Amino acid sequence: MIEQTRPPRSARYYTVCIGVGLLAGLLSGLFGVGGGTVIVPLLVLLLAFDQRFAAGTSLAAIVPTASVGVITYAIDGHVAWIPALILAAGAVGGAQIGTWLLPRLSQTALRWAFVAFLVAVIVSLYFVIPSRDAELELTLVTGPGLALLGLITGILAGLLGVGGGIIVVPALLLFFGTSDLVARGTSLLMMIPTAISGTVGNLRRSNVDLAAAACIGIAACTTTALGAFLAKLIDPFVGNVLFSLFLVFIASQMAVKAVRGRRQR
Repeated sequence: MIEQTRPPRSARYYTVCIGVGLLAGLLSGLFGVGGGTVIVPLLVLLLAFDQRFAAGTSLAAIVPTASVGVITYAIDGHVAWIPALILAAGAVGGAQIGTWLLPRLSQTALRWAFVAFLVAVIVSLYFVIPSRDAELELTLVTGPGLALLGLITGILAGLLGVGGGIIVVPALLLFFGTSDLVARGTSLLMMIPTAISGTVGNLRRSNVDLAAAACIGIAACTTTALGAFLAKLIDPFVGNVLFSLFLVFIASQMAVKAVRGRRQR
């Protein structure tokens, strides 16, 4: 096992972790995502974390962040509990498939395919305006559909290292007709068992900076509720526009990785 290089515990180290946590928590509550798409690149850029080490640290920080988000959304009844557990079960199984496929598939091709998927989602968000009254009902059709969505989410997470929220939230909006608030609250609940499972494995491999994860997670908890509160105030269409801009950022990141991966061949 390769020992990861940990940055010195300086004032800058803790300041960066707190700042990253505040931003990640706000985005987590606002969009129903884990915040890893912000945490990982910032840890790599600002604290020189190894990519996998940053991902492991981010996953641990997501557990308290998502928990606060779920509580905030659940207060107003914006969490579909059983569907979230079905999604989580599918995601845990899918992640195992994704990690098995990882060395067998072209990462560059996968990244470009995911960018294309995000572009399609971004465009569709301007034509689908969710109703705040729409619920996520469990039926003979939606039940298997949720399990399939969880499986696909887990596979992509294992292959690309992306969080489930950027897949689950738009999928619940577009394919299940769910309220934007229910989609976000349900997405955050789905992440908790998935993040715990992944964190346990990362701890065994010494792939987590617990001090950084604690700082980021605690800081994120202070802004997650604010993000969720703002999400409830924002008009659904405006929320779609903001979420689409966030997805543009994610797609740009993935495209850059795809270009760099091709050049390194």
